[in-house]
Amino acid sequence: MKIVTVIGARPQFIKAAAVSREINKYSDIEEIIVHTGQHFDSNMSDIFFKELHIPKPDYNLDINGLSHGAMTGQMLEKIEEVLQKEKPDWTLVYGDTNSTIAGALSASKLHIKTAHVEAGLRSFNMKMPEEINRILTDRISNLLFCPTDQAVENLKNEGFENFDFAKVIKSGDVMQDAAMFYENLAKEPEGIKNKKNFILSTIHRAENTDDPKRITEIFKTLNEIAKETPIILPLHPRTKKILKNLNIDTSNIEIIDPVGYLQMVWLLKNASLVMTDSGGLQKEAFFFKKPCITLRDETEWVELVENGFNKIVGANGEKIKEAYKEMKNKKLDFSKDLYGGGEASKKIVKELRGAL
Repeated sequence: MKIVTVIGARPQFIKAAAVSREINKYSDIEEIIVHTGQHFDSNMSDIFFKELHIPKPDYNLDINGLSHGAMTGQMLEKIEEVLQKEKPDWTLVYGDTNSTIAGALSASKLHIKTAHVEAGLRSFNMKMPEEINRILTDRISNLLFCPTDQAVENLKNEGFENFDFAKVIKSGDVMQDAAMFYENLAKEPEGIKNKKNFILSTIHRAENTDDPKRITEIFKTLNEIAKETPIILPLHPRTKKILKNLNIDTSNIEIIDPVGYLQMVWLLKNASLVMTDSGGLQKEAFFFKKPCITLRDETEWVELVENGFNKIVGANGEKIKEAYKEMKNKKLDFSKDLYGGGEASKKIVKELRGAL
């Protein structure tokens, strides 16, 4: 049995690594890893793959820095070439990036079966390119591995029970598998001042960074909160430039350079609270038993909100401060199993092996 795995962003490498570790237990499965290069990162060197116990890609397509259309088009062409050469039984894709939809489309056109990990997630915000990618990928996939009950319900509501070519499986979330594996490999970032009782924050989504009103309100509020509780905020150079251009005060916030995954795990383990607009970090906060405040208007991870682990506040300063006061001392029961308890990879590989 041969599987071609298509990935293009750092979080996808982490997810794919969890499944690859399970695949490697079986001598009858050959996995070919294709890195599209979508999120070009100079840190993705041999050390990156060695530290994170990630198999090095068999193909690196080096496609990055283009518009959505140009990037997806080039990926379609190059992935198709790989699939025609390798002739896999399955194409495996993760999440909701341009690499995800390109991998699924290429396979579909060649009549190669597609398995989508993280299927069924919906923000119901069609302005998000990720929402379009995940909807279209689900529609042409044959195995849909859903991380949550809500994801399964979303696909049911969209009529997937009537599609005889598609099978919906609640697998749990492979990011929980990864979090459990990497917890003991965590590395303290260099040079941080506050090492306990701090808030971990990340701001990177275009809906915040590209809207002067939203980003100004968010950072004004974070700067106020940081007077009471230290905030550590790994910040992308692009966002740092926007803050400078808008003359936004961040003097109370401990801004650090972007960190690798193992450093982020350390920050999660040692933080008291998470404030973010990242989808993945909302879940990881739960995995590491931290309350979360989400600086967006919606979330795909509704079960975190419904169970009180996460609070949605958008970019409203008063709501952010109210949520901070509520969540900083909130007692939560993190023993609740929302994401499969670290067994997702086993379920996914078992299903793939039995599907042929």
